Amino acid sequence: MTQVTLTGLTKRFDEKSNPAVDQLDLEIESGKLTALLGPSGCGKTTTMKMIAGLLRPTSGDISFDGESILSIAPEDRGAVMVFQNYLLFPYMSVADNIGFGLKMRKVSRQEIRSRVRDMLDLVQLPGFEDRKPRQLSGGQQQRIALARALIVQPNVLLLDEPLSNLDAHLRDEMRELIRRIQTEMGITTVFVTHDQEEAVVLADKIALLFDGRLQQFDLPNAFFETPNTTAIAKFFGGTNFIPGDYRDGAITTAIGRFRAPKSSVAHGDGVLSIRPEALELGIGGDNSVRGTVLSHVYVGRYARFRVSIGDTEIEAITDPGRVKEFDDGDGISVRFDPAKIWVIAPSPTEQQDDG
Repeated sequence: MTQVTLTGLTKRFDEKSNPAVDQLDLEIESGKLTALLGPSGCGKTTTMKMIAGLLRPTSGDISFDGESILSIAPEDRGAVMVFQNYLLFPYMSVADNIGFGLKMRKVSRQEIRSRVRDMLDLVQLPGFEDRKPRQLSGGQQQRIALARALIVQPNVLLLDEPLSNLDAHLRDEMRELIRRIQTEMGITTVFVTHDQEEAVVLADKIALLFDGRLQQFDLPNAFFETPNTTAIAKFFGGTNFIPGDYRDGAITTAIGRFRAPKSSVAHGDGVLSIRPEALELGIGGDNSVRGTVLSHVYVGRYARFRVSIGDTEIEAITDPGRVKEFDDGDGISVRFDPAKIWVIAPSPTEQQDDG
């Protein structure tokens, strides 16, 4: 198992442009599965390619177990990358594709055959040795690419958007397979994705990047419960934001005062954030306010409500059966669960707007 440490990692493709990766500090724990998450163009794949040795950093360092690897050739780093488009050799059999890395290492044919069979069992494709890539589905090709990477027993496995080319049901299968293999082998794994759900389901920890900069490196649940900024909360979808003044464990807003024991703000300007599914409809009492139903819609697994409270609109997600309890224009109580409120410092733009 290998710990990967990125220190001040920076990549510029030319002197005039902004860095693709900007002063990235990250410690990827040995034997864990870490996601590099963010929107397109944020520097995720560039970071991965620098770890693999396919790109050289402009500045900064990459170390494995405390030793810099920048002077080590890509093939000698012990890091293997599985590309988004698989890059299987089309005229080679599945067995030859999987065993290619061992062949380059001058491993005997007998051992290659044995280890290829082991890899096919691992990725749940026994008996596929003689097929060609064109005879495989997308999900099967992804498994063969994964087997080809794992057969050389790398110290670090790098996966570039491993599920992006698969249908929804195949993505679920591959998630389970990747997680199982990573757990069984205990291999340090880094994967790139723009899909929040994929990162949350698969990763032990998530590194979120915007514009080449690390925004938050944390456990998956922290991005929902305690995001560092409103931009991070918005990236993870559907959060209500209400500005106010935070003091003594409560925030006073335009729609009322709410107990809020969890906060990144000591006192002063803050933004109450709460996810739609954390709001409780039709419940009065402590930490509740009255509002008016603007719209409500059945969405299958849940119902979505838009509620106005004074000049503020909020969104709530609740049990689908509750869509029958209210009509548009009805008055409604909305309770803000104190344990689900997270007070965030306002961004500079929000502070200027409030002033």
